[in-house]
Amino acid sequence: MNKWYRRTIYSFAVLVVIIFAYAVVYHYGMLYLEGESKTFLQSLEVVVQTFTTTGFGEDAPWSSDLMNVLVITMDLTGVALIFLALPVLIFPLFEEALSTTVPTSVEDDLADHVVVCADTPRAEVLIDELDSWDVEYVLVEPDREAATERYESGYRVVHDDPTTVSGLESANLADARAIVADVDDDVDASIVLTAQEVSEDVQIVSVVEDPDQRRYHELAGADAVLSPRPLLGESLAAKVTTGVRAEFEDAVAIDGDLQIAELPVGAGSPLEGRTIAESGIREATGVNVIGAWFCGEFESPPSPETTIDRGTVLLVTGRPDQLADLREQASASIRQFDGGRVLIAGYGQVGQRVAEMLDEQGVPHTTVDAVDRDGVDVVGDVTDPETLEAARIHDARTVLLAIPDDTASEFATLVVRDLSPDTEIVARVEQAESVQKMYRAGADYVLALETITGRMIASTVLEDEDVIAFDTQIEVVRTTAPGMTGQTLQEADVRSRTGCTVVAVERDGAVHTDLGSEFRIESGDELVVVGTDEGTNRFTEQYR
Repeated sequence: MNKWYRRTIYSFAVLVVIIFAYAVVYHYGMLYLEGESKTFLQSLEVVVQTFTTTGFGEDAPWSSDLMNVLVITMDLTGVALIFLALPVLIFPLFEEALSTTVPTSVEDDLADHVVVCADTPRAEVLIDELDSWDVEYVLVEPDREAATERYESGYRVVHDDPTTVSGLESANLADARAIVADVDDDVDASIVLTAQEVSEDVQIVSVVEDPDQRRYHELAGADAVLSPRPLLGESLAAKVTTGVRAEFEDAVAIDGDLQIAELPVGAGSPLEGRTIAESGIREATGVNVIGAWFCGEFESPPSPETTIDRGTVLLVTGRPDQLADLREQASASIRQFDGGRVLIAGYGQVGQRVAEMLDEQGVPHTTVDAVDRDGVDVVGDVTDPETLEAARIHDARTVLLAIPDDTASEFATLVVRDLSPDTEIVARVEQAESVQKMYRAGADYVLALETITGRMIASTVLEDEDVIAFDTQIEVVRTTAPGMTGQTLQEADVRSRTGCTVVAVERDGAVHTDLGSEFRIESGDELVVVGTDEGTNRFTEQYR
């Protein structure tokens, strides 16, 4: 029973009580104050006429002042109830009648689709990936308002409860290729158990917030249990240790010595303030710049005349020794305080994983959190300058923001940048739309949890897609491209059409990395493609 029906029943019950109460008072008032004997039904009729304004006054005039006061009170009560009924009962009734009707089931012939049980923005990343691969999906949403909003935005939605058998049957789970549970840990476990009642063959993917809950989801029957937060912490830690270690730990290996890496340009770097053409990166190091992030905007290929500023993130390919040489140029020479100490702001799951990895690498660090717990060195608000001063912000080489609140992360970035302009800022955010704001606030490198999660789920569900790197700003995908067969890279014009770059081609077991514009794609080739999530989706749509 929805809210409107409950509200209507309660309102009707109150109205009946009020009418009968007035009828009793009116009956005895006429008897003892006016000296007229009336039946109770006649008194009730007078009250009903008064409340409905359909006719009243046959007993007028009343000689008693108390009776006149009673009648005036009944009149006002009736008018008040009418005006209260409009917004409480009548208007919602019209809204209910005119509102969008969300489907409660999918068409019977829908098959080989993905059932998505998620009420987070991460679902949008997954759906974008599914759309690019032309894979059908259906969202199962128990909340009517949320389901209506999704449906009106163009998503295929079923309004039902995914923890019930009927809810998953309404999404035709028996004919689906996979189901994704990403609500919260307890609900996800329930969805996993329910899915097995509906279908024994469907692939069940569960996303856990707390890595400690992983075992219980596996016991429940999930085929794949994904835990993106530790991966996010590892990636951020790798970005930090890259600045103090000789090797490039966060580079993506393609084949042999060829690697892809993201290089944030720090304050005081020899590259800062120079255009890409003036930097001479290719001539000096042999590294190829295939893309770059400028204030959160990705360009591939970047214009040779584009100026490299502090916060620019270069996307490059090369051998490990070449990448190490370029890193020396990109790093800020003045940022070597206190032997490379890192300040970890936020000691939740991500922050704890970062601290563990820094301990393994022998990198000194200080932890700050609002909650006093084991492992926290300074207790306080990371957006408060006094807290950061207590954590010796001026001596830190890097501040790693691991706060689960994007708004707080943005403000903390502004505070850190004001207190210590030369300190590197590496941050996590929940939503991808916050990345650009973080760069505008002054962050040097930012990763979004929803982007990583969406990639992990898509790679698990889509058998033909091989995502090589989940935990970078760009996506590295190994895929076939039948639409390019017989074309050279110049003829395909991948960069201008999709914003992606083909960095390698695997053919007959051999990987080709020296790709000129005349390199021709043959049937069966597997391409390693680099670009943003949107770019790789466009590549899939055009060339698959």
